[in-house]
Formats: sequence, structure tokens, C-alpha cells
Amino acid sequence: MIVVAGEALIDLVPSPQPSAPGDPLPALLPRRGGGPYNTALALGRLGSPTTFCSRISTDSFGEALLDGLRGGGVDTSLVQRGGEPTTLAVADISPDGSAGYGFYAEGTADRLFAVPPALPEGVRALSLGTCSLVLEPGASAYEALLRREARRGVFTALDPNIRPGLIPDADAYRARFRSWLPDLGLLKLSEEDALWLAGAPAGPAGGPDGAAGGSGVPAGGAGGGLPDAVVAAAREWLAAGPAALVLTRGGDGLTVLTRDGGEVTVPGEPVTVVDTIGAGDTVNAALLHRLDAHGALSYAAVAALGADDWRDILRFAARAAAVTCSRAGAEPPFAAELAA
Repeated sequence: MIVVAGEALIDLVPSPQPSAPGDPLPALLPRRGGGPYNTALALGRLGSPTTFCSRISTDSFGEALLDGLRGGGVDTSLVQRGGEPTTLAVADISPDGSAGYGFYAEGTADRLFAVPPALPEGVRALSLGTCSLVLEPGASAYEALLRREARRGVFTALDPNIRPGLIPDADAYRARFRSWLPDLGLLKLSEEDALWLAGAPAGPAGGPDGAAGGSGVPAGGAGGGLPDAVVAAAREWLAAGPAALVLTRGGDGLTVLTRDGGEVTVPGEPVTVVDTIGAGDTVNAALLHRLDAHGALSYAAVAALGADDWRDILRFAARAAAVTCSRAGAEPPFAAELAA
């Protein structure tokens, strides 16, 4: 079983149609979302036994979030409930399909998450990330869960999925991020996230996270076109703990860097992009699902993977992300779609 811990929220996505005739403002369509939520849903759709661990509102949005998980085959026994409202994220879709967000998260249910007494028997991996590791007091609870499970031997995966507008003190967050590294088995970052965490200047707004589109970062440097700052930071982060670091690079595909100095890159899958919402979260799920297929949901097993293994894993993740990018909102693929 894979446990995914973190926020569930509602994305408000602009509709192609105006809210009323002649009105310049687009209608906003509610869509289930949140990085960890999308990851859990994608894992469930791929057929991995998955449990979601979070705190979800008792309002109508919260009920819809739970219905979505159950419909995807995700166990919700670790979901805590609260009467506070659901977090809202207003998406701003660029012409290339990439998405930015504004968050309405003050006093919302997911911020009051408490560490569960224990995870279910048979849990083999724990995935965390995004807003849940930023917004207090829940962030400290999720951090405590990460450390507790890592230290009892559970394989841990992290996607920080940086939202700079939610981070009041960038340097403090970067230091906190570095403190998590010894407890991680797998780290997944977009190239833009890696540059931000390294404190390096980013390029122009990028394309999809893990599918076709521009990477948003100029090539040049080692690592198959990776910026020098990303390569240097990645090697430093790997030395501190994780067995592998996967970078999503838009149209340049995905790259894995391993602690022993290995590197494998696969190209992105060509796709007509509707939007990129949930693409990176789909990559998270696809990586964990395919690692499990290789019998590699442990630190030692990930460290032992060869280049051919990683090519298979990364190609699977690129295909899955491309499907998500081909449709509106965070709608990850089902296993049958990828098999076809």
C-alpha cells in the first residue's frame, strides 16, 4: 500500500466561455485538486493500492473531494474531517497551457491536520508535498509524519511543488527543505522548482511539467542540457540523503540523477496541451507505480536500479503526464489508457 499525505482543495479553473454575455471575466469552474490529492487519485486510477491521509472539510466541496477519491479506488480511512472551509486555488492558464495559482487558504480545514497514531499495516511508501508542507500548523504535523515513517523504514517520496506566493520566508523554507533530505528515498522536482530551491534565477514561464512544451529554462551546462545551478544543487541534495532525484523538464522530458552519479534522460511525449494542471502530480504517481512494478519501493532497491530500468520508469511517467495535459483540469489517466 502507498499512503499519500497532504492537502485536498478545489481548483477554480477559467472556462473558455465568459461568465455572462459581454462580460470580460471568465466563468470559474470548480475542479478537485491539490498536489497530494491528485497524486493519490492518479495512483488509484493506475491500480496501485492507495490510502489518502489528510484533513478535509465537511462542506460540499469536501464531500465532492471524498467522492472523487472513492471513485478512483482510493481508501479514505485516514482522512480527518473538520467544519472549516475547503481551500480554494484560483488557476490562471497561460496561452501555452501552463498554470499559475492564487490561494485562499486562511482558516481552512487541511491546515489543521494532526499526525495519525499509526499508518495501516502493510504501508510500503509515503508520498508528501506541495502546500501541506508550507502552511502551519499542518506543515509541522506532515513533517513529523515524514520523519516518523522514514525512521521506521517506510520508503518516502517528496515533491515540494513550490508555490512562492505561499512561502513568506524563502531562505527559511530552503533550510527546512534541506532538513528533510536525510529522510527521503525519492525526490521529484520540476526544473523551475530546483532553480528556486537552489536560489538561482529562473527563466521565463515554462511549459508542462513532464510533457511536451518548453522547459522555461535555458539549456547550457552539464547533465544533458540541465543548467549548471540545477546540477550542482541536485548533487548536493543527493549527497544529503535521497537515492534518486527526478527532474521534470517540460518538452525536454524527464531526467533522473542518482546518488551514485548516474543520469538518465527520456524525451517528453508529444501532446496537444489543454492545460498542465495535475501533470507533475501524475508524474509522482506514475513514478511510484512503476517503481513498484520493478519491486523498487525501498531505498536499497531504488539505489540498485540500472539505466534501462530508469528509462522504462521515466517513459511511463512521461506518457501518463501527457495524457493529463491533453485534457482540462487534473484528470490523470487510468491504467487501461496507458496500456492502449
